[in-house]
Amino acid sequence: MSTREVVLRWTGEGDAFTGGVEGGVQIPIDGGRASGPSPMDALLLAVAGCMGVDVLMILQKGRVPLTAMDVVVSGDRAEDPPRRFTTLRLTYRLSGPEAGHEDRIERAIALSRDKYCSVLHTLRDELDLTIDYIRA
Repeated sequence: MSTREVVLRWTGEGDAFTGGVEGGVQIPIDGGRASGPSPMDALLLAVAGCMGVDVLMILQKGRVPLTAMDVVVSGDRAEDPPRRFTTLRLTYRLSGPEAGHEDRIERAIALSRDKYCSVLHTLRDELDLTIDYIRA
């Protein structure tokens, strides 16, 4: 089993935080979206990043030429709390692949969705969640 840890620190202003791996690059997270993405936007980015990396690596290994890739993710949220995402839609915008590479592209996306994307698979209902608090 591999363990990862990040720390999110409140900036002292509004709903703004910064976080990341201790000693590593810190990213802003802002519930008000003033200084960074909201937590839910960051979740969409995490899914896009995870699947984007998977698809990129699979296409590169399959020698599919790629000059640019955008991953657009949109999600519908429930009206009532906890206002979770009920639907996610991903669109890959790819530049470089030639006609005839469609099967490889579809296979790369399916492998990411069904097997490799750890962010997407973490969103499943069977996630074991533990929450603690300590006084600092």
